[in-house]
Amino acid sequence: MPQLGLLPRRACAALLSQLLRPPCAYSPGVVHCHSQVAEAVLTSQLKPHQEKTNFIIKTPKGTRDLSPQQMVVREKVLDLVVSCFKRHGAKGLDTPAFELKELLTEKYGEDSGLIYDLKDQGGELLSLRYDLTVPFARYLAMNKVKKMKRYHVGKVWRRESPTMVQGRYREFCQCDFDIAGQFDSMIPDAECLKIMCEILSGLQLGDFLIKVNDRRIVDGMFAVCGVPESKFRAIGSSIDKLDKMSWKDVRHEMVAKKGLAPEVADQIGDYVQCHGGVTLVEQMFQDPRLSQNKRALEGLEDLKLLFEYLTLFGISEKISFDLSLVRGLDYYTGVIYEAILLQTPAQAGEEPLSVGSVAAGGRYDGLVGMFDPKGHNVPCVGLSIGVERIFSIVEQRMKTSGEKVRTTETQVFVATPQNNFLQERLKLIAELWDAGIKAEMLYKNNPKLLTQLHYCENMGIPLVVIIGEQELKEGVIKLRSVASREEVAIKHENLVAEIRKRLSES
Repeated sequence: MPQLGLLPRRACAALLSQLLRPPCAYSPGVVHCHSQVAEAVLTSQLKPHQEKTNFIIKTPKGTRDLSPQQMVVREKVLDLVVSCFKRHGAKGLDTPAFELKELLTEKYGEDSGLIYDLKDQGGELLSLRYDLTVPFARYLAMNKVKKMKRYHVGKVWRRESPTMVQGRYREFCQCDFDIAGQFDSMIPDAECLKIMCEILSGLQLGDFLIKVNDRRIVDGMFAVCGVPESKFRAIGSSIDKLDKMSWKDVRHEMVAKKGLAPEVADQIGDYVQCHGGVTLVEQMFQDPRLSQNKRALEGLEDLKLLFEYLTLFGISEKISFDLSLVRGLDYYTGVIYEAILLQTPAQAGEEPLSVGSVAAGGRYDGLVGMFDPKGHNVPCVGLSIGVERIFSIVEQRMKTSGEKVRTTETQVFVATPQNNFLQERLKLIAELWDAGIKAEMLYKNNPKLLTQLHYCENMGIPLVVIIGEQELKEGVIKLRSVASREEVAIKHENLVAEIRKRLSES
């Protein structure tokens, strides 16, 4: 008979109900039946453990663990990004990792198929958030907020084919900055571009370029080229792939897969190859076809004003008006932008090569109104920093240079050369912690001094305090510099002040 104490409560109840059931007639057959029940219960308990022999331990596709070394890189990048957001007056905000499914659908165009849906867990159909922008718009509408400058750092999820080497995952971190409210034209938009420049310059990733365009210019371009209005978003989604595909392949997709007339595709091709500065904006005002479209003219007027502000901010040389920039998300309504890193050319005179998008954003004036019962809009503009892509670049550069990363911030190590000094070390380390000093010690009663010093060198801990019988008798503590190996005796009451002085000088 099995030991009931080793079985889960529910299994015990099932077994007892069988064993204690009064038999109609006591017989060996009944006993045999009971033993079969017991055996079946035991087998059901053991089976999962037997099946684990073929189980592969791995992270889900498109996700990864972050090692302590990677976390140091991530925290440095995020600290720089968030400090920039705060410097521009943003408030922090957080929203749930999942939203009502109906709130997310029809906001992302063709990308809606990448949304992760969750199993119904009690009457609500839910989905993991695809970005941080739609939840922000929902927050504004739900709380009737008319003005807000906010930043948000959080994870989002997309069911796309991951390319880990390029920093593309199914679960990844986004850092967003948005300005909501009715303000004079292009002033908030210009600040968003200034923030992108500050962050990318501060991260020292190399030369970069920010492409700008306007969805009204995109729609105007499609209209004058003869694209049916019902196909604007579908064709825009194809144009958005020009950073990953050649014009020939994009043209083939528009004609063969989306039914666009070849001559219309060729007219679009003439426009999307245009890029430049404010001079190109002036040229587009003179374009015989584009200048006849009212929405395109509105977009061009705003871009002209935007370049004026960017010149005053001192960043206009980093901005390029690029007619191939579309941004596939459905909710953009005005200015759009995307930052790319430029690879240093192999030979003088070569065109810089793009190594990928690291930030993007734009204006979305109609999104909040989609959530408001009365359709009241709150104009918004914002940006998102592609931190996963940035993490991959920084990690790769550190690996190439062989740069070592400290995974802790420990400033002082508490050591002893003698046995039976655990109590003194515990009292001393508590004193350092209470003074706000980051300190460590080995979790051993009688550690060897050499082991303790080696630990400090391996972990990059700058200072060691050493306490022994002699120091205790004289009322002093030895303070050792790990780098120079110089030791000096400090009066116990002056120890914290001396440590702070040394740390401030380093």
